Amino acid sequence: MEKNTGIKRLFYATLYSWQGFRSALANESAFRQEFAATIALVALSFYLDVTGFERLAMISSLALILIVELLNSAIECVVDRVSTDRHTLSGRAKDYGSFAVLITLLVAISTWSLILFN
Repeated sequence: MEKNTGIKRLFYATLYSWQGFRSALANESAFRQEFAATIALVALSFYLDVTGFERLAMISSLALILIVELLNSAIECVVDRVSTDRHTLSGRAKDYGSFAVLITLLVAISTWSLILFN
């Protein structure tokens, strides 16, 4: 099978990314909630009296939440694909992903708090 290269590869990569986004919105309630909050907070950031760098930090911290949530969901999908049976290692993998999301939420809260209240 011949590999796609150049513009064709870029087209398919974009198509697969769009499919991933649509799937996350359709199947992952946590992602939907975080995405909605991100849209609202990004819009709010443009009404706040902050520097461009501060706005970038605020928006980047929100993007990080979405990225980590997607990676967590991917881990959960793979674990469930392998087996839905309870297993210590499966539980750990899911717990680690969940903890990574929590850390990014705390980073975003800290970033916004530091910029807005300092």
